[in-house]
Amino acid sequence: MSSEITLLMLTAASIGFFHTIMGPDHYLPFIMMAQSGQWSRKKTTIVTLLCGIGHVLSSIFLGFIGITFGIAVSKLEFFESFRGNIAAWALIAFGLVYLVWGVRQAWKNKPHTHFHSHGGDKHAHTHVHTDDHSHVHGQKKKSITPWVLFAIFVFGPCEPLIPLLMYPAFQSSMFGVVLVSLVFGLVTLATMLGMVLVTTYGIELIPTKKMERYTHAFAGATIFFCGVSIQFLGL
Repeated sequence: MSSEITLLMLTAASIGFFHTIMGPDHYLPFIMMAQSGQWSRKKTTIVTLLCGIGHVLSSIFLGFIGITFGIAVSKLEFFESFRGNIAAWALIAFGLVYLVWGVRQAWKNKPHTHFHSHGGDKHAHTHVHTDDHSHVHGQKKKSITPWVLFAIFVFGPCEPLIPLLMYPAFQSSMFGVVLVSLVFGLVTLATMLGMVLVTTYGIELIPTKKMERYTHAFAGATIFFCGVSIQFLGL
């Protein structure tokens, strides 16, 4: 293995880590959806990994097409930017729709008091009307949210991968391209999953019972602002 490839592998690990950490869209949507959807640790892990794999493989696939057919890196960067815009707007739209739905759910589940009279004995009780009712048949409604996130992340590019890692590695060998892409992908996935699991575990330690009915709205708002930060702030 040449020293150039070794250096590029180290660079790939570094870029994969910092690119993920500095891009809140890589982990905040999963953290918030796991909380609002009450996902199990297993489901959170699977959804995060699947979306991360789709996110990384889409750029790797595009990079290999560019290398194979000799497409100029500038053209690939333009295409990556284009599909990045689509992903950002999709994240904005999904977050906004989920926010509106979450606000509606919070309003529907607003605690209220009922007064009853039984032969002169009056009493009151406070409750909420939830839309879950999963306890009736022991089943929960299937959600398309994970698939929406997966579709958005497949469109989302790994901007530094092709111009900074794959094309320079190709100057040495195709095997070097594979190694560099593999290192970048594994570090990106590990960082995404680590951020999601550590943060969700930390949130579980915080008493949030009073805020439970707002979790959907918070999730929608967070995803919306993630999209805005990508599209308008370049994060």
